[in-house]
Amino acid sequence: MRKSITIRRALLVFPVLFAALTLSGCGTTPPPAYQVNLEMWGPLDDSDAYQDAIVAYQGMAKSHIKAIEYKKKAPETYREDLLNAFAAGNGPDIFLVRSSWLPLFKNLIAPAPAYQTTEKEFRDGFIDVVANDLVVSGKVYGAPMTVDSLALYYNKDLFNAAGITSPPSTWDDVIADSRLLNSVDANGKINMSAISLGTAKNINRSTDILLALATQYGLTFQSNMFYDDTKVSSDPMRNALSFYSGFAGPGSDRYSWNANQHYSVDAFYEGNLAMMVNYSWQIDAIKKKNPKLNFAVAPLPQISATTPSNYVNYWVLVVAKDKKAPTADQQKITFPVAKYNDIRVHESWQFLHYLTFPHPGMTVTLRNALLPTTSLDVVTKDDPAKVFLEKNRQPSARRDLIEVQKNDPWLAPFATGNLIAKDWRVGEVEQVEGVLAEAIDSVNRGENTVDRALPIAETQITQLQRKVKGN
Repeated sequence: MRKSITIRRALLVFPVLFAALTLSGCGTTPPPAYQVNLEMWGPLDDSDAYQDAIVAYQGMAKSHIKAIEYKKKAPETYREDLLNAFAAGNGPDIFLVRSSWLPLFKNLIAPAPAYQTTEKEFRDGFIDVVANDLVVSGKVYGAPMTVDSLALYYNKDLFNAAGITSPPSTWDDVIADSRLLNSVDANGKINMSAISLGTAKNINRSTDILLALATQYGLTFQSNMFYDDTKVSSDPMRNALSFYSGFAGPGSDRYSWNANQHYSVDAFYEGNLAMMVNYSWQIDAIKKKNPKLNFAVAPLPQISATTPSNYVNYWVLVVAKDKKAPTADQQKITFPVAKYNDIRVHESWQFLHYLTFPHPGMTVTLRNALLPTTSLDVVTKDDPAKVFLEKNRQPSARRDLIEVQKNDPWLAPFATGNLIAKDWRVGEVEQVEGVLAEAIDSVNRGENTVDRALPIAETQITQLQRKVKGN
């Protein structure tokens, strides 16, 4: 039986013990020693976001990890920078991608070796939407630090003034509350808006809200390897667009918004909007812009309490499949160059497993890439994912940490929303969002009915999907 050792002791004796394990190898010739450098890219987090975890892990795995470096890249050009780097053979070892981009990167990422994680371990540890996105043919292709779903932001002062004691839990409740919160003059000008729904361009994440509504009406995404197919002109999408656009229709019983309103996030922090639907990252932004605003968050309202649904927007850490081996001048290699990618993928996934997965008993299992049947259990002081989420105040992708976040008044609606959330791995997500936004606005402008707008959108999205599937 392997004996777990403390971090402090591990840092002192780990190289010797690991060497002994590799030498044991059931009588086989011990593999040569190695050390690799790992490079990690992302567009969102600052350079210090992963530093504590990197330092701790380098101490554990210093026999085989020379250094791990995180580089923050420009968000505006991040996707193209990644694709260009891989085309040149010098991309990062580990990198963040939007979950919706997975079809574009399917040929560039490596699954976890079977001895490092199993489908069951992944599904037991992570929420369903993540497992459905990242498990393909029984192999795990990535792991997130955080996942974000939609929730309802509401202005408590405006609710109190209207005599509303609690936030709405259904869309029928939203409509009823809107009648008490709206202030519309005789000319149809909205002086105080109950909720920012109905349009596209002046509502933050409008198309995600539309898709969340569609899933509540029964829209499903059919997994096809790395892709998710759906019928945009289906009844659930028609119902969702009809309901959503009604909030911007002057003759509608739920009219509370139009294209002339201030941008939704700005209107909310300025105190002129009672409710908006958004992700958790807006909490800190609103608090910074208006520290005096008395607001709270609640779960996303539902069509039916028996079949609740939500929608996610998240980034996932993945491992590059191939990369040029460094030259002798760049890094001393003490093993065959032909083994470089195998070792690099192994060590990248080993670090990724440490960074994102649960660690029962706070124990991390480390293996030699050239003889993975040997292993060493090391006790870790911290759970890196838990520390990251607490530091950055973000909802979790892991079930055990969601259980903790259920008691957090700010994160609970988003964390529990993750449990019922859906995702659309569409590839060219930015272009698809543009197509859906135009469908919304064409209905608002009276240029199209819902029944005309969605078939047009479906044709355009189908063409985009064909290009993506051809990658």
